[in-house]
Amino acid sequence: MFCQMRVCLQAPHRLGPGCQLHPSSTLDMEGMAPGPLPLAPIRGLGPTVRGQVLRAERMQGICLFRPLCAVTTVAGPMAKDVESLALCLRALLSENMHRLDATVPPLPFREEVYASSRRLRIGYYESDNLTQPSPSMTRAVRLTSKLLQDAGHQLIPFSVPRIEYAFIHLFTGGLYADGGATLLEKLKGDIVDPSMQGLVSQLCLPDPVKRFLAGILRFTEPLTSQLLEELRGVGTPKKLWEQHTAVEEYQQEFIAKWRSLDLDVLLAPALGPAFYIGYPAKAARSSFYLALYNLLNFPAGVVPVTTVTPQDEEELAFYRGYYGDGSDKNFQEAVSGSVGLPVTVQCIALPWEEELCLRFMKEVETLVKDQGGPK
Repeated sequence: MFCQMRVCLQAPHRLGPGCQLHPSSTLDMEGMAPGPLPLAPIRGLGPTVRGQVLRAERMQGICLFRPLCAVTTVAGPMAKDVESLALCLRALLSENMHRLDATVPPLPFREEVYASSRRLRIGYYESDNLTQPSPSMTRAVRLTSKLLQDAGHQLIPFSVPRIEYAFIHLFTGGLYADGGATLLEKLKGDIVDPSMQGLVSQLCLPDPVKRFLAGILRFTEPLTSQLLEELRGVGTPKKLWEQHTAVEEYQQEFIAKWRSLDLDVLLAPALGPAFYIGYPAKAARSSFYLALYNLLNFPAGVVPVTTVTPQDEEELAFYRGYYGDGSDKNFQEAVSGSVGLPVTVQCIALPWEEELCLRFMKEVETLVKDQGGPK
């Protein structure tokens, strides 16, 4: 049984039809989906490009899984627990699906991988070194790392290679390779949500104006300057092919680093807690915690492990960010006042290892439940 749900990814400044608050919150927060969610184990399927569904789940405190599909939109199941996600994958990874659609590979769900109890070599990092994590994000990874280590798994520090390059040139450059022409065409004659107005206005600027503004910002906000340059698009089909090749080369670089450490899976922060309404577009850089694995085309999922504490809120007051720019300031404001809201961690595996990713998620979920559930 599936529940119909519509995810509010870029919500207006006030809650509208189809949006609701998390039961633990008295605030108007971004990332909500309409109920009644408790109706079924599988909460629904949602599309993700910039990690949007992974962002939506953090308000609910539920589990979500994103299978392979590169930067293009891919539907990922949302559910109350990891076993329900596995149930969904069992249904999707079957010969019946191949018979219905010949383009779907006949790859059955590997029960032996999901049910395995062998100890894992787990890479982990507390920050992507692009956006300083919120105190609750850092604490969630540390808590999960300790639980996994105490359970006999081996934890190995990991760092994301060339994160700025990946975010600016590969991800942003790939999304706006056409200078935003396709997006503007889709929005033509329609009402533009206030949360998208800033981006749309930038895309509508003539190229010389973008270049001029990027030149000015180079001295005050150099990262923003580079992003504005990417919004101009790649320019020619040849450069588009070069951009695609660069993404493939970065994926191989990431996999080579993974292999050099002999990792099975990777533990990473998941963006959180939920943002105030209207802030996702203002702190868009932080979404790369999740969108990185869309770029890499790695299966990834999120599992709730804790909630925001008063101490997290106190530490947030000293948040400065890595660049000290508007995006860092907006991220701090976006996650403030979130005591009691769910905080998740991200579980990642290599391509075609969905069952291993789910097995890792199940391990995290079980360990958290054994110590009393998210706190």
